Amino acid sequence: MSRLWEKGLPLDERVLRYTAGEDHLLDARLVAYDVLGSVAHARMLAEQDLISAADCDVICDGLQSLGDSFAAGDWHIRLEDEDAHTALETRLTDAIGPAGGRLHLGRSRNDQVLTALRLYLRDAASDLADRITGLRTAIDSLSNRQGDVELPGYTHMQHAMPSSVALWCGGFEEGFEDAVTGLRSVLQRINKNPLGSAAGYGTPGLPLNRESTSQKLEFDSTQEPVTAVQLSRGKAESALLFEIALLMQDLSRMASDLLLFYTQEFAYVSLAAEVTTGSSIMPQKRNPDVLELLRASSATAQACLDESLMITAKLPSGYHRDLQRLKSPLFRSIDLAIESVDIMAYIIEGLQFLPDNIQLDEGIFATAEAYRLVRDEGIPFRDAYRQVAKRYAAPSAENGSSPVEKS
Repeated sequence: MSRLWEKGLPLDERVLRYTAGEDHLLDARLVAYDVLGSVAHARMLAEQDLISAADCDVICDGLQSLGDSFAAGDWHIRLEDEDAHTALETRLTDAIGPAGGRLHLGRSRNDQVLTALRLYLRDAASDLADRITGLRTAIDSLSNRQGDVELPGYTHMQHAMPSSVALWCGGFEEGFEDAVTGLRSVLQRINKNPLGSAAGYGTPGLPLNRESTSQKLEFDSTQEPVTAVQLSRGKAESALLFEIALLMQDLSRMASDLLLFYTQEFAYVSLAAEVTTGSSIMPQKRNPDVLELLRASSATAQACLDESLMITAKLPSGYHRDLQRLKSPLFRSIDLAIESVDIMAYIIEGLQFLPDNIQLDEGIFATAEAYRLVRDEGIPFRDAYRQVAKRYAAPSAENGSSPVEKS
């Protein structure tokens, strides 16, 4: 077989394995998007009389057939293919003959890869936002079921002020609403059409119509000038990874709360039996492993963001093969976020707070009492604060050595 860039010269197998890397595995998710981009490109070429209408029809039918057969599992991307793009073009030419060789006119693998990637990222960001909406629904349902249950609100891991299940749910629900907004905002960077920029310097002498492919692929705009395309590599990816990192931090903090609430010492919540695991040595144990893994997941998301930023940080303008390594952290973070959002929604659906086990410290109402004094007696808040503080003063404070007070 022949890769898109080959000129009849031999390639060392070790170099192929190293340069192809994981692409033949990672690119499985890009095949359908490469088909979409290639069909739009072929139709534009026909509109511009750069290929015949007959060749265009054969090319588009062949691409659709290959996309369908790939989805059905009839063929796979091999290491020898190097990536999805070579795999498709090679099989297309084998299937339809010389017309398949006309498809690459007016594009480089650089803009071809980026087009498929941006189409995928557009769907991935929207899909993740939809899944977060499902998690928010589960949280809202919990709030409706048990929102009136009192909880202590904590600062410095100490009882601070009264809270409730409704307030606990509401804080996270707003955070996840913010995550959806962030994911939607990333589409502004993603939804720009790079197709037709070729290797980053356009296609001199070819009358391409880039606006046509933008319309066919439903991009918001055509990325201009052509030199901006390769310079933008990693920006949309890192923007999406940043939003995922923030999302995973909220999931991690929710998991951390629930792990604390699930301990025997707290026993604020029960988990559905089917979301806990057992111990290999202790017969009595039911372990919240899934929450511990959720808590750790924010570290992976942060690492993926850092990796993406560091890959592009010192690159000169233009295309560089370094950019290939963006795929792995990008796909890993997207997959982790999808799995984590879905599993947290499932956990929340079976979660129960246990009000009989939740006791609020008497001092938790101290701030409310200070506010009452201000409201009913008209005294300044600081005077009310000190008056209430005396009621809860430790013996050491009465002797003049009060502890440092913090909110």
